[in-house]
Amino acid sequence: MPGKPTQDKKRPRRYWLLKSEPESYGWQQFEKDRRTFWSGVRNYQARNLLRDEIKEGDGVLFYHSNADPIAVVGIAKVVREGYPDHTQFEAGSDYFDAAATPGAPRWFMVDIECVQRFAAPVTREQLKAVPELGEMVLLQRGSRLSVQPVTAMEWRTILRLGGAKESW
Repeated sequence: MPGKPTQDKKRPRRYWLLKSEPESYGWQQFEKDRRTFWSGVRNYQARNLLRDEIKEGDGVLFYHSNADPIAVVGIAKVVREGYPDHTQFEAGSDYFDAAATPGAPRWFMVDIECVQRFAAPVTREQLKAVPELGEMVLLQRGSRLSVQPVTAMEWRTILRLGGAKESW
């Protein structure tokens, strides 16, 4: 009907797990920074998620990989959806890509904001012990992506394990 305002058809919030090695960029630094860009992803499947799927307002599980313990340590939210990763254009950067140009970028990143540290890290071993998480991408053999989807049920379960509340 002309003149009638259209209803906002926002997509439901989605959830993601982002892996980081604490020596490169850990939760402690993230808490100090409060906001950061998630750059340096050089896998096409993860790139496609950053570029096409992850949207502002989505939830993020911050996961320490290659750490002791390997664990989900807190939650963040996406505050800027996919845009070209500037490090691909910086000669001398570990993430420089000579084939990428500003007009045809190959790699993308998102910005995330710190929401809440878990009361205690939720270790990989704890995750594996929860039957409801048996299908979680992170726990599948050979799963190595640094950016992974998380279902709403997995999100709620992990927040409960970490003693956190979805607070935004």
